[in-house]
Amino acid sequence: MEKKQKKDEGEGTSSVFKVGAISLAFLVIGYQAAVFVNHAARSRIVANRDMPDTVYVVDEALAARLLTPDSGNNVRRNAAHSPGAKAVYASAPPAKEGESRPKAAKHARRQVESFRFNPNTVSLDELVRLGFSEKQAQSIVNYREKGGRFRRKSDFAKSYVVADSVFKRLEPYIVIPKLDINAADSAAFDELPGIGGYFASKMVEYRRRLGGYSCTQQLMEIYHFDEEKYSRLADLIVCTPAPAFPL
Repeated sequence: MEKKQKKDEGEGTSSVFKVGAISLAFLVIGYQAAVFVNHAARSRIVANRDMPDTVYVVDEALAARLLTPDSGNNVRRNAAHSPGAKAVYASAPPAKEGESRPKAAKHARRQVESFRFNPNTVSLDELVRLGFSEKQAQSIVNYREKGGRFRRKSDFAKSYVVADSVFKRLEPYIVIPKLDINAADSAAFDELPGIGGYFASKMVEYRRRLGGYSCTQQLMEIYHFDEEKYSRLADLIVCTPAPAFPL
């Protein structure tokens, strides 16, 4: 009985030793893995910190110097000469030899302008100056080239490339000239909402008969040109003093 008890105690001690050895082995492996991951992460940060993709600068004077075409290469050097400024870097992998620089570094932040413009005639370059990207500006130009027209400011706001915030800033500068019914030809009348070729020719003909319109409401004197049709375009037209039309 005593021998059996000693044997059981020996086996128990052996099991505890094995469990302890296995636990220690797992701890060693886990520690080595953690050291490896930490070293790899630190190496990547050191390798990439001199090639920032985006820089946020808390100093307007420093920002003016940094936001230049070569800012990506000189950010850290310029920051070193401005000890009072603070900069936060969002790192990106360095470009390989022969590869183009990241877009964010290639295109420095540009100054956005606000000036009077007609969305039906403004050029692509002017749209870019107004704050649109080249792709957005080209979309607006393509819409016009396909026959699209902005009759009202609200039409420009409905364009999918015009954000609400952008329209709010630009709305006071949008100028869409109204159509002068004493100077427009039938093609210009045809572009008005709800007119078409038939009424366009009638508007020109009635103007000739009158010797020129004296007010826009005279359009409703045209046969079948009712108040509903007039209300759809009343805010788009104007009547200037009539020139001398031949009777």
